[in-house]
Parts: sequence; structure tokens; C-alpha cells
Amino acid sequence: CSAMHAIITTTGQDRVGIIAGVANAAAERGVNIVDVSQTLMDDFFTMIMRVELPDGVDMGELQDHLAKAGDELGVVVRIQSEDLFTAMNEI
Repeated sequence: CSAMHAIITTTGQDRVGIIAGVANAAAERGVNIVDVSQTLMDDFFTMIMRVELPDGVDMGELQDHLAKAGDELGVVVRIQSEDLFTAMNEI
């Protein structure tokens, strides 16, 4: 059986520590970052992480945990399964 993947998106005003904060919050729940892309437009920060989820992860709890970390960093952090993300972003 293959690992379950998800997409974590982070958006907001740029500041020091966003990548570290989101990565640490993910690591606290056993989430492995497989790939990351980040962009800065003026002062607007966007980051997309493709992650591998641990077996039996509670996506609701994980979303709450990441959102709380985002609140502390002043950014919006969301997670969704890779399948859902792909379906929503296909044209």
C-alpha cells in the first residue's frame, strides 16, 4: 500500500520564520515534507508543501494543529488530501 499524500498551502504577509514554523508543526504530527515550493510577491508569501502522512492520521486534528501554528505566525495554513487538491485544481 502506498503512503497517503496531502498538500499544505500557506499564504499571508511575509515574515521571518514561516517556513520553519509550518515545518515544525507538521513534524510534531509525524508529517514528512516531500517537496516544497515558495514564492514571494511584494510582501505576500505563498508556500505549497507536498507531504506524506503517517498511517491513521486524523486530518481534522492535523488541520486544526496547522491552522493554530499559522495563527501564531500570522498566516493561513490549510491541508487537503492530494487527490482532493488535484481534483479541485484541474481545468
